[in-house]
Amino acid sequence: MSKNRILSQRTEQDIDQRIERVIKGLGNPEPPLKLDDVRALLKLDRGFYTADDPGLASEVINRIRVATIQVYHRPTLIIDVIKKLSLKALYLPDRKRILLDSNLPEKKHRWNEAHEIGHSLIPWHDDMMLGDNDQTLSRDCHEQVEAEANYAAGRLLFLRERFMQEAKDMPPSMDSVRNLHKRFGNTISTTLYRFVESRGARLPMLGLISRHPHRVSNSTETIKHFIRSPIFAENFSHIDELEIYRGVASYCGSQSGGLLGSDELTLKDDNGDEHIFYFETFYNRYDALTIGIYIKPVKRLIS
Repeated sequence: MSKNRILSQRTEQDIDQRIERVIKGLGNPEPPLKLDDVRALLKLDRGFYTADDPGLASEVINRIRVATIQVYHRPTLIIDVIKKLSLKALYLPDRKRILLDSNLPEKKHRWNEAHEIGHSLIPWHDDMMLGDNDQTLSRDCHEQVEAEANYAAGRLLFLRERFMQEAKDMPPSMDSVRNLHKRFGNTISTTLYRFVESRGARLPMLGLISRHPHRVSNSTETIKHFIRSPIFAENFSHIDELEIYRGVASYCGSQSGGLLGSDELTLKDDNGDEHIFYFETFYNRYDALTIGIYIKPVKRLIS
């Protein structure tokens, strides 16, 4: 299970300025954004690979760091690295080339490609990916780099303030997420991610991307992503996401698709005070998508 990392304001502003230049360079396009145009503007190349394809070894790669592993002059090792780390995409800075896993569903290519474009736009990421043997990435540093690339991808695919403006004009609900998903041409999962982070700037909100609550074995990871709005992360930092998941499971039906249910659940903030959130869960036949929206504090009865 991954929890979204909250970046510093300075880091967000730096990345956002780079995204703004790209969007202006494209003439402030209407959604959905065409990644072909982005690659042309940035002079990036795109290719595909499969972990089972020996042809990947024909890529002339001098050196590349994938996560914490350095590969020198032995491109055949990249296949083993891809399999071991279950990588979905790669960015080769020295060749300005993005490689996508062709075995993934095509609809997932869009986010993975934007993520790698994010790496290409952040100059300090080149040093991380093409470094020396004695300069390895710590887990914390790697998570920071990935969070920055995710932030860049979200701001790019959702056209910066354009998404935020349209999201603010809509009620905080799963229906709004679904409408914006169609409008901007991105997956409903990434739209939920962006909606919670942007629409929840001042309103505590959370999101879960998980297995279907009634179609999961004990051996399967239940929660894939736990998404927190900035103000939620600040005030509910000790929340137990598994407890939230159990609450979600309590109101969800066993439907094979569509809305699984909704209900009000009570969560405790870092001071121990209780607050009511409204929850909705939608199943797209792959993942259960849950949004939790702050309603009000629980009134205390004073005797």
